[in-house]
Amino acid sequence: MIALGCDHGGYELMQEVIAYLDQKGLEYKNLGCDSMAAVDYPVYAKKVAKAILSGECEKGILICGTGIGISITANRFKGIRAALCSDCFSAEATRQHNDANVLAMGGRVVGPGLAVKIVDTFLNTEFSNGERHINRVRQMDEE
Repeated sequence: MIALGCDHGGYELMQEVIAYLDQKGLEYKNLGCDSMAAVDYPVYAKKVAKAILSGECEKGILICGTGIGISITANRFKGIRAALCSDCFSAEATRQHNDANVLAMGGRVVGPGLAVKIVDTFLNTEFSNGERHINRVRQMDEE
């Protein structure tokens, strides 16, 4: 299960992501927003983070205008590793090396075609489980 969240700046791009997820038959929970009316991104970043931490969802996708604010908010939660990605290499590397569980993108930065490729890469890349990377993730999650 994938948790989805966006603000008004990411709404249009999220519709492209939803169409991709539907096409692939992937399950998701859309936690909003539901229009282009102005809203605050922290609300949706928190909902996605909590859905992952509760075990309701395995991964998340967050989109705001730049992806910056929504990823910063999500990363305030211990156990959330939100990666802001605008290319496929970063999406692959952050899954393999950091076991990122949230993909963040900017609706005003990434176009729909590229966004779908980034989502596909993120969702289909496994964590390497290499000792060095396991240690790094553990260190990230320590207080």
